[in-house]
Amino acid sequence: MLRLQPILLLLLSGSTLVRSHEESGEWSCESDSEARVPAQYRPGLVTLDGHADDWKDVNGFEFSLLPALDPDAENAYSGGKMTVKALHDGQDMYFLLQVKGDYVYSKGIGNKCPSVALMFQVGDSATYHNMGGCKESPDTCTSKSCRGYEVDIMHFSIGNAVPGRLYGGNTLDNIEGNGGDRYGHLVDVYSWNPHCRNLDGISPSGNDSSAQNDWKGAWWHDSFTTHSGFVEADNPYGTSGQKGTYYFEFSRPLRTMDRLQQDVQFSIGQSSKFSAAFWYPVDGNPWHGSAHYTVGCDWVPLDISSGSSALSKSASGDSWDAASAFALLLSVVSLCLSAIVGYRSFKAKSIAFSPIDHL
Repeated sequence: MLRLQPILLLLLSGSTLVRSHEESGEWSCESDSEARVPAQYRPGLVTLDGHADDWKDVNGFEFSLLPALDPDAENAYSGGKMTVKALHDGQDMYFLLQVKGDYVYSKGIGNKCPSVALMFQVGDSATYHNMGGCKESPDTCTSKSCRGYEVDIMHFSIGNAVPGRLYGGNTLDNIEGNGGDRYGHLVDVYSWNPHCRNLDGISPSGNDSSAQNDWKGAWWHDSFTTHSGFVEADNPYGTSGQKGTYYFEFSRPLRTMDRLQQDVQFSIGQSSKFSAAFWYPVDGNPWHGSAHYTVGCDWVPLDISSGSSALSKSASGDSWDAASAFALLLSVVSLCLSAIVGYRSFKAKSIAFSPIDHL
């Protein structure tokens, strides 16, 4: 039987979500037309451990974090902006979210710890606003009535997650055929609207055992004084209120085995549409489902570059000196060979004539 953690109950509870996502007025949005995140081809660069050292040379985009239901700049997250970076190695996508925030952690209480989510457009009609935008109610939303409005969501609540350790898809939950994570609550979810959200493989019309959690991830805070790794018994891992930056690092295959229209499928050389969200217990107050900040009020393009274009850019930059030196070496070798061949040819022509009549 599937065991749901408290924060997952909040995520999946229809009645709770109906109340928490009521908007106070008419929706309006002025999105940033320049906002986009490049995902370069950088194989073998990233270790999935929550540390950001290996991302220092990767370009990202810095976003202001605005309230999800009322994206007013006056109410932006006061801790600072969120930087989003992405790359791929031809097989997996990698993401890094970094955001400033004083260290807070309450073990086992998800809504008193920071939390993040990534949301991707799956169906062609799926909108950023209303998490897909299907007009159906919780009683009538199904894969048929909301066809084309699917969004894919990865949600990581760190209340049970040890810093630097890997969470997400695991054997036990994947055997049960769902997108859950009983160890660290890094879950794989799909949605048609805020009131119709489920773990992958779970639906109003019945469960499908073919689903799984395809995400993996880790988190870190740079106020920690050790890099050798924590275990659960080390909690609290840092000093509460210590200033610093949170890092959330994730990976997922470019393509998954999904056949239920619940996962986004990334394609090299194309763009996907996504958004990122951040929950934080401001002034120590627990957050609730809709009280989160996002990187914008509309989809943000995620540009997945091809390997050839990334390699050519690299060759014109960091690898240019090595290529030039190699070309120069080839030229010198060719010149030396030409000189040797020419010398031997000249020597052969200068040999004196010897008659052979006496032989």
